[in-house]
Amino acid sequence: MKTKNIFIVVFSILLSFTYYSCETDGNLQPEGEWDLSAPVILTPTSEQSIILDQDTPSESVTFSWEAAESSLGYAVTYKVMLLQEGTVDFSEPIFISESSNNGINTSLSISYEALDQALAFSGFPANENASLTLAVQARSLSKTSVAFTTVNMTRFENDMLPQSLYISGTATENNNDLSQAIALKRLTNSDGALSNIYEVYTSLIAGESYKFYSERSLPALQFGGSEGNIVPFGDAIVASTSGQFRIKVDLDTNTYELLQINFWSMVGTPISGGWGGDQPLEYQGNSVWKASISLMESGGFVFRANGDWSYLLKQIVGTTNTLVLEADASSQGVSVEDISNNPVGLYFVTLDLSADNYNYSFEIDDTIIEPIVTPTQLFLFENGNMIEEFLLDGDTFSSNHYIPMQASNVYSLNSAADGSGTSYTINQPLADSTTPNGDLVSDTLTLIESNNTFSVITDRALQFSIDFSAPTLTWTYYNIKLFHWQVWDDRQEIAMTYNHPNTYTVTTNLTAGYDSKFISPWDLDFGSDNPTALTGNLINGGGSNLLNINTDGSYTVTIILNNDYQTGTYEFAQ
Repeated sequence: MKTKNIFIVVFSILLSFTYYSCETDGNLQPEGEWDLSAPVILTPTSEQSIILDQDTPSESVTFSWEAAESSLGYAVTYKVMLLQEGTVDFSEPIFISESSNNGINTSLSISYEALDQALAFSGFPANENASLTLAVQARSLSKTSVAFTTVNMTRFENDMLPQSLYISGTATENNNDLSQAIALKRLTNSDGALSNIYEVYTSLIAGESYKFYSERSLPALQFGGSEGNIVPFGDAIVASTSGQFRIKVDLDTNTYELLQINFWSMVGTPISGGWGGDQPLEYQGNSVWKASISLMESGGFVFRANGDWSYLLKQIVGTTNTLVLEADASSQGVSVEDISNNPVGLYFVTLDLSADNYNYSFEIDDTIIEPIVTPTQLFLFENGNMIEEFLLDGDTFSSNHYIPMQASNVYSLNSAADGSGTSYTINQPLADSTTPNGDLVSDTLTLIESNNTFSVITDRALQFSIDFSAPTLTWTYYNIKLFHWQVWDDRQEIAMTYNHPNTYTVTTNLTAGYDSKFISPWDLDFGSDNPTALTGNLINGGGSNLLNINTDGSYTVTIILNNDYQTGTYEFAQ
């Protein structure tokens, strides 16, 4: 037997006494007065090249050795370790295990699959040779001896993909603690089977980095990369922007993609403004968004990202509250429907997009806000001048039309027309929304007794509902689009810019023979009683499609609405 490549190191630790013996010798000898020989590795030899066959993963490699012996016959146990080539550092072994029969036998068989996984977790590439150090460590009482040899193994042809995936790093919410790494959700394919695509909704910090891991501890498969490409054991990915994101990882194509989530909002029948409204939720951390929302009535709704109808979370058919992106439903083998709502009142609405299950919940918001005594009259002042008297119904004052307001002015509320009554204010500017470009934009603010003035964040025509029993002030405004089409499904929806007062404009290219209308889906739908003219009157919910473009080109289009937003005028200027 050749032993020239086997190196033997014997480690001894001196102890005063011990209470264990494999033999029934009367008295144990002091630790330093007996010896432990080293094992002698038999298989595999350093000349062997072990090929781990991916087609037979349950086949095994057997490691064997001649026994180490205690000079006084004490029991000996063994550990088998694979180390980086040339090292004798046992602190981070590639693989470690007791020998068979709880460490007593002088052999150990390890499956190809287990060996390949150990090599993969240590960063050895697939289908390549790994030159390793094999160590067999013998232990008797507190004495140890070790034998080393070189082993060559060729990994599986292809990497085995992980069954779980986690994100960790200085850019993430886990404070770079791998044991608290954030789990990604493993998605299903169109047949309903698990795919190799994962996603997570989480926060990132610009300039910091992160990786994906197969485990919440090392060793593990690790994935870094850059510019949308995943690289096994690659450099950590550096976050370019701070904020919340949906991160999707495809291990079949070794790619990743980020979608920034500026906000999730509730849209639909239960909220103020219905399907034209938008009630944003605030990010709480740990993949959870939440807000206190007044649910006005029962009915269907969805969650929408960034005010974009392309990103809708709907309920999976047959579940009570499990959600999926509508755009991903078919690729994940599920059907979706609008979420149904029964509760009415003030509720905390929670959207949980952590990996276990995308879901939502309602919880009564019983936060107590004392009502304000309802005055008999209420007036709006602009720069100290009264400009509007609100209408009273019960405890709620409202405007039945839209009031043009300007960011350069200051406003106040008072119970007397001359400003000598009780004053009221709100705790933030009007028209300040996370969804300023929605079709119908609305928000509810807390109303308080105060002499402080308030402002509007940008020029807008606003409609009001002021409920003293809540006490709240709800403001609403519309954005309007120029719809331009030959085939309705291929229509252009061109956003117009609001200008004070009640004026919307846009300069855009228009095509001869196309229909046009001015719409804020679907409350406002302005047609004309003279549809072929370049100027004329507008009628909401009536009038014909405009067919007034006879020449392709750039047009400046302007509409001016009356305060009721039911009538107005239009002009197309080339």
